[in-house]
Amino acid sequence: MASTHPDRRKLYVRIADELREELAAGKYPIGEPFPSIGELAERFSAAKMTVDRAVEVLRGEGYLESRQGSRTMVIALPESQPDHAGEPEHSEEFHVLFDQLQEIRTQLKGFAAKLAELDQRTKNL
Repeated sequence: MASTHPDRRKLYVRIADELREELAAGKYPIGEPFPSIGELAERFSAAKMTVDRAVEVLRGEGYLESRQGSRTMVIALPESQPDHAGEPEHSEEFHVLFDQLQEIRTQLKGFAAKLAELDQRTKNL
């Protein structure tokens, strides 16, 4: 039976969830290119920034890897999720905190890369 309650999750969260389910189902095999942001934006009728944020969630979870100048690649697959029908969804507060943690993780990765670069440049001083 379908839920009569509207899905109040942010669009990028819904997109990330759908893509995660497709990854778990094997639609995108490990080592294969993931669809581009443009392709996904068209598919979901969403702004590229929204889709990029959804893909960033999956990157942060360790399923995708992106390198400048190359396509995003699938590097891991989530385990298939059992059907949780009837179980409550995460609260909006959970999603807000999760989003904040993802942003912190992204910033920490950037700081770590900058620190490694600085360490390399100052190694012989």
